[in-house]
Amino acid sequence: MTLERENIALKEVYSDLLVEYGAKDPRIVIVEADLMRSGSTDKFQKVFPERTFDVGIAESNMMCVAAGLSLMGKIPFTHTFAVFASRRCCDQVNQSVAYAGCNVKMCGSDPGITTELNGGTHMSMDDIGIMRGIPTMTVFEPVDSCQLRALFPQILALDTPVYIRLFRPNTYKIFSEKDRDFKLGKGVVLKEGTDVTIIASGIMVAEALKAAEELSGEGIDAEVINIHTIKPLDTELILASAAKTGCVVTAENGSIYNGLGSAVAEVLSEHLPCPLKRMGVQDHFGQIGHVEELLDAFHMSCRDIAEAGRGLAQRRLH
Repeated sequence: MTLERENIALKEVYSDLLVEYGAKDPRIVIVEADLMRSGSTDKFQKVFPERTFDVGIAESNMMCVAAGLSLMGKIPFTHTFAVFASRRCCDQVNQSVAYAGCNVKMCGSDPGITTELNGGTHMSMDDIGIMRGIPTMTVFEPVDSCQLRALFPQILALDTPVYIRLFRPNTYKIFSEKDRDFKLGKGVVLKEGTDVTIIASGIMVAEALKAAEELSGEGIDAEVINIHTIKPLDTELILASAAKTGCVVTAENGSIYNGLGSAVAEVLSEHLPCPLKRMGVQDHFGQIGHVEELLDAFHMSCRDIAEAGRGLAQRRLH
């Protein structure tokens, strides 16, 4: 399967949206931790310097500043690498933001293995688990620019905290500009199938689609679902697909422990027990490498997903 890269980086789309909606809503402000150039949010600073706050390399303080701005009636957007937005700031996000009922939108960029050459210290294998465990938190991971543009207004409309898991470079183009019918909390069926369900988020959606094509050549009909909102999870769609195929593979860019795979496992174990294989980082720290190399190193590639789907489908069919 040939998938094309988008002609614009996702970080550019994110920053353009901040400027666009910032012009419409004066409550929107940004709070940064010395990464405006990396995240392209310096665009917002140039247009709205009085609504831009750079706290320096002090991510925990950034969350507290954002909470204070929220209590003043603002809608603050914070940004740092996903590993710092989640693990380093966990207590501040839980206490100062969520527990205090603050409306803060938190962007964590370079999630999972997409940190690439920054290596294991900067890889957020556990950010999904951290954020989905915090009450009132929405966890959103757009697969491409179309999905981010379509769902940004819905994120803005929420009066509760949101964690945006953002891949910064050019993503694979999964949707077209005419695809606008997205809803937070509702997954998208990219390919219908009858033999195995593959549920994926973020960069793993492209791998899931390639895996489905490989399986199709072997007579195995895989259904592929894009779960862009990991919390709240689309339990209705997951259960409907699992009831049809009888087995599920999850694919995520991060740890299989307490991530997307765990969330799906919780739903299936409570409502529809069936064979499940979770694909992702298997209890390892990160390491230096390019995404394609790391997909192979951590056994997360389309070939690995296809092998998991093949095993489950054959087990079910025989």
